[in-house]
Amino acid sequence: MSRARTVVKALRGHPLTYLTLVAVAFFSAFPVYWSVIVASHDNAALAEVPPPLLPGGNFFANVQRVFDTAPFALALLNSFVVAGTITVSVMFFSTLAGFAFAKLRFRGRNVLLLMTVVTMMVPTQLGIIPLYMLMIKLEWTGTMYAVIVPALVNAFGVFFMTQYLSRALPTELLEAGRIDGCSTARLFWHVVIPAARPAAAVLGMLTFMTAWNDYFWPLVVLTPDNPTVQVALSQLASGYVRDFTLGLTGTAVATLPLVLIFVLLGKQIIGGIMQGAVKG
Repeated sequence: MSRARTVVKALRGHPLTYLTLVAVAFFSAFPVYWSVIVASHDNAALAEVPPPLLPGGNFFANVQRVFDTAPFALALLNSFVVAGTITVSVMFFSTLAGFAFAKLRFRGRNVLLLMTVVTMMVPTQLGIIPLYMLMIKLEWTGTMYAVIVPALVNAFGVFFMTQYLSRALPTELLEAGRIDGCSTARLFWHVVIPAARPAAAVLGMLTFMTAWNDYFWPLVVLTPDNPTVQVALSQLASGYVRDFTLGLTGTAVATLPLVLIFVLLGKQIIGGIMQGAVKG
C-alpha cells in the first residue's frame, strides 16, 4: 500500500509545474484568442483604452468582407488541395524510404541517406531561381502543379521515418513475415505501415502545417487570381490604410483547418507517445 502511495505521489507534479504549464498555455493561446477578438470588432474598437477583451458582434460581417475583398474561398480550396496532396505524398514516400533505409540492406545505403540529410542544410531560397525557370519550361507557372510537385517528398520526412522505424520496427517481425512467404511489398503494407502510424501522424501534421503556411514559393509562382490562403492573406493586408480587423479575420478563418487537423491526428499522436512510454 505504501509503495502504491509512493508511485502516485511521484506521478503528481509540483504545483510550480502546473503553474508553468498554465502560463505557457495562456501565452501560446492568447494570440489566437486576440485574433478572434479583433475579428469580431471593427477598427475603431482597437483604439479603445483599455482594448476589448470580449468578443463583439461583427465576426460574421467581417468574414463576409474577407470573402468579398479577396478570392478567399478559392484560396482555401487551393490550400486544401495543395496541403492535403503534399501531406499524403510525404507520409507515404517518407515511410517507404524510411523502411528501405532502416531495414533493407543494399549497396550505398549509408551514402544515400547521408546525401539526403545533407540536402536539409541547403537553404530553400538558393533553389528558387532554377526551380522557377523549370516551372516556366514546364508551363506550370500559375498552376497548383508548381506548388505541389516540388514538395511531394522531403529530406526531413525520410530522415524522421528512418530513425523511427529503425527503433520501432523489430527485425524479427520482418523475418517472421518473410518465413510466412510475405514479399517486401506485402511486408510494407501489412507490417511497416501499422507500425509507422504514430510517427506518420506526427509527420503528417507537421507537413500539413508547413504546406498550409507556405508563403514565399506560392507568392513567386502563383497569380493573384489563383492564390493559396497565405497569398490571399497578404492581399487582405495590402493597401494604403491597413485594415487590421480584415486581416485578422482572414487569419482566424485560415487557422481553423490547422486546429481541425490537430484534432483529427491528436489521437494517433497521443497513442504513439503512450505506446512508446509503455514499451520504455
